[in-house]
Order: sequence, then C-alpha cells, then structure tokens
Amino acid sequence: MQEVDNILKFIDSFIGSATWFPYALLGTGLFFTIYLKFPQIRFFKHAIKIVSGKFDKKDLPGDTSHFQALATALSGTVGTGNIAGVAFAIHLGGPAALFWMLVTAAIGMCTKFVEVSLSHKYRTKLDDGTMAGGPMYYMKNANFKFNGKKVNLKWLAAIFAFATVLSSFGTGSLPQINSISSTLLATFGIDQVVTGAVLAVLLALVIIGGIKRIAAVTSKLVPAMAIIYFIGAFAVILFNYENIIPSLMAIFGDVFTGSAATGGFIGANIAYAFNRGVNRGLFSNEAGQGSAPIAHASAKANEPLSEGMVAILEPFIDTIIICTVTGLVLLSSGAWNEKHVNQFEYSEIEVLQNQYVESNEEHKNKIYLHINDEEKLPTYTGDLKVVEGKVQNDNFTFIHSRSFADNIMVYKDEDLLTDEVFTGSVAITNGKVSDERPIKFIGESLVHSAPLTALAFKRGFFGDWGQYIVSIGLLLFAFSTAISWSYYGDRAMTYLFGPKSVIYYRIVYVVAFFFAAFQDTTIIWTLSAITIALMTLPNLVGILWLRKDMKRTIAEYGDFFEENFPGKDHPKFK
Repeated sequence: MQEVDNILKFIDSFIGSATWFPYALLGTGLFFTIYLKFPQIRFFKHAIKIVSGKFDKKDLPGDTSHFQALATALSGTVGTGNIAGVAFAIHLGGPAALFWMLVTAAIGMCTKFVEVSLSHKYRTKLDDGTMAGGPMYYMKNANFKFNGKKVNLKWLAAIFAFATVLSSFGTGSLPQINSISSTLLATFGIDQVVTGAVLAVLLALVIIGGIKRIAAVTSKLVPAMAIIYFIGAFAVILFNYENIIPSLMAIFGDVFTGSAATGGFIGANIAYAFNRGVNRGLFSNEAGQGSAPIAHASAKANEPLSEGMVAILEPFIDTIIICTVTGLVLLSSGAWNEKHVNQFEYSEIEVLQNQYVESNEEHKNKIYLHINDEEKLPTYTGDLKVVEGKVQNDNFTFIHSRSFADNIMVYKDEDLLTDEVFTGSVAITNGKVSDERPIKFIGESLVHSAPLTALAFKRGFFGDWGQYIVSIGLLLFAFSTAISWSYYGDRAMTYLFGPKSVIYYRIVYVVAFFFAAFQDTTIIWTLSAITIALMTLPNLVGILWLRKDMKRTIAEYGDFFEENFPGKDHPKFK
C-alpha cells in the first residue's frame, strides 16, 4: 500500500497538487466573473425566486423540479468535503486554508453558473425519455470555432466522460464510505467491513431506480442532514463563544503570512495553505469540475439560464455556509492543533534520521521546513528495536500526520479484538515502515479528516454525544453524495458505451464502495485529488471556448423573461 501511495502522490504532484492547478481553476472563475459582470451577485436574489418555483410553468421538459435538481446536486457536493475535507485542509494548511476554500466558493459560484447553463442548453433527450446533459454534451453539440472554422471537440467530450467515470469512484464512492466507516468505527466500534456491506446493499437499492428515485431520496436527505449537522455545530461554537473572534482572526489574518506553529501544529507556509485550501474547496463544492451540470440537466426549466441561476446557490450553501460552520467548530474547539491518541496510518508515518526535540525551536523550524517541502531532512533506514511495545532507539524522530509523534506503542495486529504488545525489530526503509509483519503503531499525534471533526463536536453543550451527531451527519452527507455520483457515472457510461453499459458500471460501483470501507484513508484522498483534476481540466477548456456563447445566452434569457413574465421584477440581463 505504501508503494501505491507513493505512485499516486507522484501522479498528483503533476496535476491536482501542482502549483499551476489552483491558478487555472480560480483564473477561469475570475475571468467569467469579470467577463459576465459578477453574475453571482447580480442574479443571487433572482436565483432564490427560481428555486422556490415562482417562475415555473406546467408541462416543462425534464425529469425533476428545480428544487430536486438542486438537492441532487447538493447531495453530490455536500459530503465528506464539508466534514472531513475542511478538517483535512486546516490540518494541512492551518486556518488560512479555510479562507482559500471560501475564495474558491465565491468565484466558483460564477463558474458553476456558466457550466450548468451551458449543460442545460445542450442537453439531449435519450431513447428512454430521460434527459442527459453535462460537459460532454456541450462539448459534442455546441458550435465550437477556431479562426472562423468549426472545430469538433468530441475527443475532449470523450476524455471528460471517461474522467467522470473515474471521478465517480474517486469523489463519490471511495472517500465517502471510507469516511463513514472510519467515523462509525471510532464512535461506535462498528467493524468497517460491516458498515461497508450494509451501506453497499442500501446504495444498490437506491441507484437501481435511476434519477427519479435518486432525486426523491436526496430531496429528503439534504434538508434532514443539514438540520442535524447545524444543531450539533452551533452547540460547539456557542459553547466556545469566547474563541469565535480569535478563530475568525486566524482565518483571515494568516492569509498573507501562513499559519504559525501552535500546539502540536508545526505550521504551514502561504503556498501550502493556498494550494490545500483551493484543492479542498474544489472537492467540497465541485465548481468547475463539471459534475453538477449532469444533475441539473434533468431539471424541468423554462430556459437554460434559469437552471444556471439555481446553480449559483450551490457553492454558497455548500462551502460559504456549511464549510465555514465546520471550520469554526474545529478552530473554536481547539481540537485541530492538539495531539490525540490514534492508530497511525502507515502512509502518514515518516521516520527521520537523528533526534529532533519539539521543545527546541531550532529543531522545530527544521521540521517545519521539511514537512512544507522547503528543505528536506534525511530519512531513517534501519531497525527500530522494540521491547514490550516501547521503541528503544534514540537516534530517530517519529513523524506522523505532519506532527511530532509522542508516547508511541507498538502492538501485534494479528487479531483486531486483542492488543498484544510487540517485542522485536521493525524494519524501516527510507523513513517508511517496510516490515511485512502485522503490527500497528498507536500514539499521540495530530489527527485529521472526519475523526478530527468528531473530536471537535464533543466540545460543546452535548459533550460526548456530539460525536454521534457527526457520525449521523456524515452518514447522511456522504451516503447521499455516493448516490448522486452514481448517477453522474452512469450518464458518462451512457455517453461512452450506451445505456446497456450502465448495469455493469453500477455493479462495479457498489463493489468498489464496499471495499473502500476498510482501505487506507490517505491513499483514497490522494486518488480523489487526481480524479478531480482529470475531470476539471477538460471542462475548464470547454467553458472558456464557449465564453461568447454564454454571454449570448444571458442576453437571450433577458428577452425570454420580459416576454413571458412582463411586469415582474428582475435583474438586468444585458
């Protein structure tokens, strides 16, 4: 698994984690924000009226209502990114990472407006009567031109559709069930295999029914999970009310300085906070990724732009509201920078040559430079001598989860029900555990993702009961995300190989969902970052190419609105 993780991180370093990727994503959104005169601000009030059904007419083409389409799209975006993703971003980049998540959402409101409008404009009715849309359809059907000549972008559409299939696993299936199973194991002690098996069966029962059943389920799950989650979150924030202002100051005050060391958090530089914040922001709201346009293509709408208006609300709800609330829970509770007892994941273990002491500022600065990829330190190769679970060597430094690891104990891992201490030697190669025997390390270090959020929720009015709210909320959030992404994947499979391929895709989707329940969390997050980037890049190319088409569509909507709804208040569409 360590070799797999290294390969994935190497691939990710060229795309999702590359320096240029956040600039490409934010640059596209910023371009459209200026080019279309800030539609996320101008049309925000109008979008609320549309989703409420104020301008709906009877017998509109489509399969779902505006609200159901929004709920389906939100259920695909509101998931582990809001619970585990925020915790992961703050863990990596400090409070400033949350600021960049919010910037990504504010700009992403425009990006999503564009991609959903174009998707709805070029959607197609399939032989079974259902609607299909998404970036692959506007790449195929739109009138692309280059130097005055028509250009065929079917090849780009095929690349996007293939990337969507991959991302349905990397975004919608694997990280969702992994976060659910990890949280239920930590909270209730439920075996991850059992969680995976039960939810895989439920997932299969829902997705067999297609978009109408998916929309019916998600339109009920989204409001329910939001209510449960907000109750638990504000119970923590208000309980720690004296930390609200300092938390906000840390989010916005560290933007141009990076986050300084505090508690067990060693610190993060500006570049790391920016990259991780944008990356996790995209995972959370998916603006620019091209996923939501697939869900919105099924909506009954008067005109393409009306559905684009609805999409403006998604990043606002998903990231600006929900992720901010999660971030305030993590920061105000103080759980984010404290070390907690946990079982170390091999992929996050790094053993360094020589002994560095956390209380020594010079040593701590060297580790800061090392984990932020500025000046790498030599790693350890050799054996760790262990007697009754305690490491006897003193010529190494044990790093786990980007923090100094303390009070480490080594156990045999042959039986999940017993904790028998280990005695012997553990092989370390280039800083990584290379011993093939079933052993596990338990100690104190920073934690991240869903377990960190669960710990933070315990520090409120509900006490230990707060962690159950996270477990229930995560179960609903993440499961609904997996449901929606199965739909995105089967639309992509339909585009590539026809409707008959969908049944085989669904089988593989459910099986992968089960196996991901008990796999390494870090590997799954890295895979997710890769698939998100692979899906995003062709979509950004497509919407930039259709920029003039988008501007014309806005003007056409103004004419349509004045003709069909005379005398009603509306924003300027010119």
